[in-house]
Amino acid sequence: MGTLVGHVAPGLGFFLIGLWHLFNHIKLHVLNPNTYTSPPWFSTSKFKYLELILIMAASAASISMELFIGPERHQPFDPDGTIPSNHLHNFEHSSISMTFFLYAGLAIILDKIDSTEAKHGLTQLVGAIAFGQQLLLFHLHSADHSGPEGQYHLLLQILILISLSTTLLGIPFPKSFLLSFMRSLSIFFQGLWLIHMGFMLWTPGLIPKGCFINEEEGHQVVRCSDHNSLHRANSLVNIQFSWFIIAVTLLAFSFYFLLHNLYAQNNDKYFALENHDEDGEGEKSNDDVESQKRSILGNPNPRSFIHVGKTFSALDIESGTMNGFWLYQRGKGARTINPKRWVKENNVMVEWAMQVRLVKQKQTGEFYCVKEEAQGHKGKQPNKRDERMNENHVLPSQHNYSLQASHEAG
Repeated sequence: MGTLVGHVAPGLGFFLIGLWHLFNHIKLHVLNPNTYTSPPWFSTSKFKYLELILIMAASAASISMELFIGPERHQPFDPDGTIPSNHLHNFEHSSISMTFFLYAGLAIILDKIDSTEAKHGLTQLVGAIAFGQQLLLFHLHSADHSGPEGQYHLLLQILILISLSTTLLGIPFPKSFLLSFMRSLSIFFQGLWLIHMGFMLWTPGLIPKGCFINEEEGHQVVRCSDHNSLHRANSLVNIQFSWFIIAVTLLAFSFYFLLHNLYAQNNDKYFALENHDEDGEGEKSNDDVESQKRSILGNPNPRSFIHVGKTFSALDIESGTMNGFWLYQRGKGARTINPKRWVKENNVMVEWAMQVRLVKQKQTGEFYCVKEEAQGHKGKQPNKRDERMNENHVLPSQHNYSLQASHEAG
């Protein structure tokens, strides 16, 4: 660090990691609101450890820049083997990078050798150690603490403290979305603030009035000509930070609303008929689509995606006395669906556990129910091959059912 590139490069890394975590935590929570558990890192579809490998690569590059590429002699020591005073901050910055390198490496090892849930807590603990190291070294930084640079670093420590606290709290509370949201947001904010700091401190045209860039011990430092100029410069830093709080909050919640609408729409299209016993008491179902899909894949007796409003029993179906029942569809209102036919298999009523997708045709405004297989495979959009489901025509399937989407509730 100590230069424009030295702040922008690591800032970009924190920015991308924070944004990646923010996206994945929001997506995971929207798709799994009842079974959400916060992972310490996220894999990708093509390469499981991509996030951790990138952290290790960026940390290694930072260490190389601080200790070998940046110094004039390409090594940080004096001829007598001691550390010169103008390279103290290089060792401080590289120590932070080493800790994050250690975090990523241990996270990979824990994932490979530990199959228990303890690996998540241990990974979070190593992450907390990395943030703790970062907070300690920035608080005891050998660089200037009196000028605008010191004020920028002081406010950066607040963000690091939030990252540290939320990471530690995430160990006993892994199901808390708010903790994960705040941790991701604080990492994202760290990146933005480091990038902003780099441009504001090492761009001559952005230096506050009454202050200037001074060369000291081989490094450029912002100095102010008098106390009033220093006070004004520090106050401007505080104002900038407050504006960043407003902007980051607005950006984070806009991002949340966008992803919530995007992924919640997919959830709203799926529902099913819930199985009940002879007493009419149904088992508790989960309205989380992704977790339901996983349970269907591993369970030969799948349950429904969304609660059925009016309960019914096998006796009701067998006697044919049902007048219909309401299905709740989140964000879309309620629609009534009337069973028209049912069958017995070996004198046992077929379990009502098939998944159905309700599709509205734009041209006619009519609804089509597309049956999905019990294994959780998705249905397809209606086309000429799809059989319209009404009281006179039965969708060809293993079990003969006929459903009709009758009307939309106000």
